[in-house]
Amino acid sequence: MRGMNRIWKPNVTVAALAERDGRILLVEEETSDGIRINQPAGHLDEGESLLEACARETLEETAWRFRPTALVGIYQWPRPQGDVTYLRFAFAGALGDEQTGRSLDTGILRTIWLTPEEIEGSRERHRSPLVWQCVQDYLAGRRYPLEIVRHHG
Repeated sequence: MRGMNRIWKPNVTVAALAERDGRILLVEEETSDGIRINQPAGHLDEGESLLEACARETLEETAWRFRPTALVGIYQWPRPQGDVTYLRFAFAGALGDEQTGRSLDTGILRTIWLTPEEIEGSRERHRSPLVWQCVQDYLAGRRYPLEIVRHHG
């Protein structure tokens, strides 16, 4: 009967996996733990679909338009501090045009393109263990059709 006196719910997030010339699009962001590396990612907003959230978050954090084409995986991660559990939906997709001159979200320092080896080599700077796990699944070719994600509303 854990948590009987409080309402628990996971934080639903989305993450984008986009690749160009063997490099994967990531962001450097300011966090309470210092500067960290993450996929373009963020929280699902009320009223939007997971696909809409992923496209929006990618644009806001990188200035690149992103169109999800496949689900890479669904990840549940309770932070070691015990305060938050994340439920992440990671999508592979296609990049459209870059909106040059667009301001990036607060806390996002810059976009970076890293090879898988560079990503693995910087694991101590990852925002969470989900960063590398999503990249590994993406590189392993995990792709599930978008029809598996249903939005009613």
